[in-house]
Amino acid sequence: MPHISSDDGQITKKLPALHFYQLGSPAPSPQPGIDFNEAAAKRGDELFGGKANCNSCHVEPLWTEPGWNLHKPEEIGVDNFQANRAPDKVYKTMNLAGIFVLERGLFMSPANKGRYYHDGRFATLMDVVNHYNIFFSLGLRDGEKSDLVEYLKSLPQPG
Repeated sequence: MPHISSDDGQITKKLPALHFYQLGSPAPSPQPGIDFNEAAAKRGDELFGGKANCNSCHVEPLWTEPGWNLHKPEEIGVDNFQANRAPDKVYKTMNLAGIFVLERGLFMSPANKGRYYHDGRFATLMDVVNHYNIFFSLGLRDGEKSDLVEYLKSLPQPG
């Protein structure tokens, strides 16, 4: 609203302090034995860069794709409903760091727990792993999929 000066608002002048508070708040870190199974996460780490091939898009230690991290829906085996809402009609490779917060439902309404992908089409990390296991014909066994999920839950928030 161009007729209202930001100096007259009641919110704008408070935003710098809020921003400082947000940046100064320590990010939560996953705790072994609480947020993830440590032994399973170690096995999952091997799968992440090996058989599951997750590291081809979610590159360690960025946990996303450097450079051009956009994919057409058919490249990742999903429909284009959400991608069609973007100007370039693609999905961005998600950053996996701190994903345990989403999986455990920390700091959010229980109804929003999980909900992976831009449109929340997958309710759990296991649903995502199952999708990619089928779409990319990875041949992961049930134990390997569980180990991979535990590894994903072990990834820390970015510093």
